[in-house]
Amino acid sequence: MSDYNVDAVADPTTAAFWQACGEHRLTVQRCGACGHHQFYPRPFCLACEAKDLAWVEVSGKGTIYSLTTVRVQVQPDLPPPYKVAVVQLDEGPRLLTNITDETARIGQRVTVGWRHRDPLPPLPVFSVVG
Repeated sequence: MSDYNVDAVADPTTAAFWQACGEHRLTVQRCGACGHHQFYPRPFCLACEAKDLAWVEVSGKGTIYSLTTVRVQVQPDLPPPYKVAVVQLDEGPRLLTNITDETARIGQRVTVGWRHRDPLPPLPVFSVVG
């Protein structure tokens, strides 16, 4: 268990995700009825509507599905320019995240890393593999 302030960013549906981030583990929901993986968390399965959901750790590997460069500062601790991407995880779900590599391109393989932001839990960010 981490000492991060999970309550500052979480609600009952997302608390388990943020707790895992505090331990540098990337997790998504998995349906016990049909096996579907999903993210953003919800109280039911998007594939079969079952409520038998569990948080499971995923590989942290994926492919850049969509990518853009942000050139306007929206956070004091995140000066532009920076890359924002939708990453398709190997397990299926897509995750909106930052890409740490300036030369990243759509279709490239990526792996998860962590941006620390004490006292809040770390954010999952991705970097190009290789």
